[in-house]
Order: sequence, then structure tokens, then C-alpha cells
Amino acid sequence: MKIVQIGVGGFGKNHTRILSQLGVLSAVCDADSSKAKEFGTKYSVNHYSSVDSLLGSEQFDAAFVCTPTSTHFEIAKTLLQKKKNVFVEKPMTYLSREGEELLELAKKNKATLTSGYIERFNPAVSLVKEYVKTKKYGELIMLEFHRENRMPPHIKDVGIIYDTSVHDIDTAMWLFDDVPEVVFARSGRIRHEHEDFATIMLGFRENKVAIISSNWITPIRVRKFNAVCGDAIISSDFITQEVKIETNIGAEIPRKDVEEPLLLEIKNFIAASEGKENIRVRPEDALNTTKIAEAALLSSQKGTPIYLDLK
Repeated sequence: MKIVQIGVGGFGKNHTRILSQLGVLSAVCDADSSKAKEFGTKYSVNHYSSVDSLLGSEQFDAAFVCTPTSTHFEIAKTLLQKKKNVFVEKPMTYLSREGEELLELAKKNKATLTSGYIERFNPAVSLVKEYVKTKKYGELIMLEFHRENRMPPHIKDVGIIYDTSVHDIDTAMWLFDDVPEVVFARSGRIRHEHEDFATIMLGFRENKVAIISSNWITPIRVRKFNAVCGDAIISSDFITQEVKIETNIGAEIPRKDVEEPLLLEIKNFIAASEGKENIRVRPEDALNTTKIAEAALLSSQKGTPIYLDLK
């Protein structure tokens, strides 16, 4: 399989590294021609400064799009029209109507389309998912997420909800295996052009709930979540991948090998593109996350809950 990387700044450089390690990277593209040349030289592949020049010169099977959110739709649309398999970093699109168009285009051209909701591949999340699915510690009732850090310097075109909170929105749907019925949010800005702090409540069926707190104010990096079950509280750290289980008889920290979620995510995309396994993050999942992010911003603006009808 031949895969091209579009956008090698920010998080994109990590995709480039892994694609090269897997022996599937065939070209890189970045609007910054010096950056494109740097990574093309580093990984001994062709480099381009525009998608048009890339498409005009390269034969490839799939593309990774790791560009600013505002550019995702047009680039992914162009690639899908060429019947390429496409991985778009999160969020898939800024507007849900654009996501719907990409989804239909992927179906029409029988192309694999996914988005980079990497926490589904985090071993800590996978372990909690296993406990929830088997109900080892009873029914999952509530999820609490905390993501805190200084604002990433490469994020210019979206606020914290689209850049950060979307990870936990997707993880909540993954762990509950359901979509929320209602969203209520509060957000604001202190130091940035877009919102830099937000708290979002997602209401699921049977009064189950996820509380998502994110900010770009706190100086230290925090990436944690708690799963409140009928018989235990399961605490996890996205960064260290440690899982701690607390029950009425004590605490337990199950041993778990640390793995790179991005490597697992990319392997899943390649296998799905080759028809060997199912894609873990379906485009429908990514579209729902965008719809919830839209609803969260609207809820914050209006000061009211937003009721959803997701599939």
C-alpha cells in the first residue's frame, strides 16, 4: 500500500514517522514548501507544496490529512472524488453538513473514511471498555473527563471544544456504546481568540451522563478520566495508560503494557483499507462528534440545553 501524508506540522509529523516505519509512506505534502522538503528528505520520499501537484504526480492508495480544521473538508472531498481512502485528523470537519457530504461521497466511491479519535486505541480506554462490556464491575453510570494544558501553539482556527473536548465526546460514546440525547455546556475565553475553557454535560439514556471539563489555562498537562460503575470507580490516565480500580474491598492496579495509540490507529486504518478488518472509528461516529461539538457551542451561547436526534 502507498500512503501520502498531507500536513507534516503539529501532530502530522507523528503520522509521518509511523507511516515511514511501516514502510507505506510514499510522499509528503505541506503548504510550507521548506517543511515539505525537510520531511521528504528525512524520509526519502517525494515532497509537494500543494494537493494539486501531489495528485498530478503521485500514484497512491490512501492519504492522511493533518491540516488545519478549516481545510479538512475541501482536501478530503478532493481525495474521495479520486476514490482514495482517507484518514482525516479530528475533527473530521468543522461543520456537520460538510461531514455528511464526505460520508456520502465515501459510500458512493467505496472508499474507507475515518477520523483521528485516537483514544479508542489507547490501551487504558480499551481495558475500561472491556470491563464495561462484560459488566465486571456492574453497569457504567457516569463518566468524568479532565483535559488541561496550555494552548498548543499550532492551533489557530478552532477553540478548545473542537480541538480537545471532541476526544472525550467520542470516548464517552465509545464507552457507553450509545449517542447522547441532550447537551448542556458552558464555555468562555480568557487568553485566546476562541473559547479556551469548557465544561460539557452529555445526557444519555437511562439518566447516564458524561461530564467533560477542558481548559487551556492550567500550566500542567492533565489527561484523565473516571468511570463510575455500580460496584467500582475506575480511574485512568490517558498519558501513563495506568488504570486503577477502587471497590469496597480495596484498590487494584491491573498490569498493562504501554503501547502507542497512534501506531494502533494507523494499523487499523491500513487493515480496513485492505479489507482485513473493520474501521474502529466510523465516519458516522466522527460526524456525530462534530454535531455534538456544534450543539455544545450553541448551548453555551444560548445558556440552554440542546436536544439531539443522533443515529
